[in-house]
Amino acid sequence: MTHFCRIPGWLGISVLGWLLPAGVSAEETSPQVLERIAFGSCGSQDKPQPIWDEVVKVKPELFLAIGDNIYGDTTDMDVMKAKYTELGAKPGYAALRKTCPVLATWDDHDYGVNDGGAGYSRKVESQQIMLDFYGVPADSPRRKRAGVYESWRFGPEGKRVQIILLDLRYFRSRASKDTRSAEEKARLNLVGWYVPSEDPAATVLGADQWAWLEAQLRMPADLRIIGSSTQVIASEKGMESWGNFPLERKRLYDLIGRTGANGVVFISGDVHFSEISRTDEGPYPLFDFTSSGLTNSHPGWAAAVNPHRVSPVAYAGPNFGLLQIDWGAAAPAVTMETRTLTGAVAISQKIQLSDLKKK
Repeated sequence: MTHFCRIPGWLGISVLGWLLPAGVSAEETSPQVLERIAFGSCGSQDKPQPIWDEVVKVKPELFLAIGDNIYGDTTDMDVMKAKYTELGAKPGYAALRKTCPVLATWDDHDYGVNDGGAGYSRKVESQQIMLDFYGVPADSPRRKRAGVYESWRFGPEGKRVQIILLDLRYFRSRASKDTRSAEEKARLNLVGWYVPSEDPAATVLGADQWAWLEAQLRMPADLRIIGSSTQVIASEKGMESWGNFPLERKRLYDLIGRTGANGVVFISGDVHFSEISRTDEGPYPLFDFTSSGLTNSHPGWAAAVNPHRVSPVAYAGPNFGLLQIDWGAAAPAVTMETRTLTGAVAISQKIQLSDLKKK
């Protein structure tokens, strides 16, 4: 299923549902200025998906599907294909495809196994099925390397947005289980599946993806949206997150500083609620805007501890994320909004791009 969506004045091949200028491929720059980017995660293909009506209403110029885009959970690739077909047949999703391009990465359930990592036995086959569904052409870098990570840059200097979608599954080491009692976890207000591992050999991205990410961060951009299928900053809940691999998370923060990559904002999913977290552990304030899920929500998980939360609430209802970029302001800014099934704004946070720079 090829997800064609024409951007005015563009010709060429389809990559993940959008048309590139002739001769331009992924990981290169397009001229379009972006002002509205929607994203979401955790949409069950076997449930109604009314949220797409609200996504379409905001007229995004891109939609970023950042994981659990289906709930595959199988080693049977015919079953995996059928579940993608079920998503593609949803009327709301079809309307989205006519509205804007869809760029995607995966999380555990569309990868193929709950909380899965490098050991999943069908990851090679699953990757190709995922790329087939999103219409990725045969000559894309994603067809020729392990993992589904990718990047794109949009707009001219001064208004350039870099989209980086990471693959947190293909290479990831096994997380360490939390063996504390249910009573202790309840007392500490934890979900409590995992605890941080200090194993220096453990990895989230794998060597090749780390090298690739460094090269991407050295490219010029004014705003960088890094899509991580699991939360980057919040980790105390003990769910899946970068915090389960603290050495890897520190490596990520250090890499942003070492490459001089200004303008980084993380977006994440996975947890079945929405919140915004902040840390000062990086070279400048780093924000993680979590939006989850398009169909799946969990108030109990939303109520768990997060000392990094800067949003007034954690919203536990079906939702999607919207990034609105104001290039025309005296101080250009990005506003992060959690939108609900009725289109209401449940969470809003404005960040000036000048604050996303090392002082």
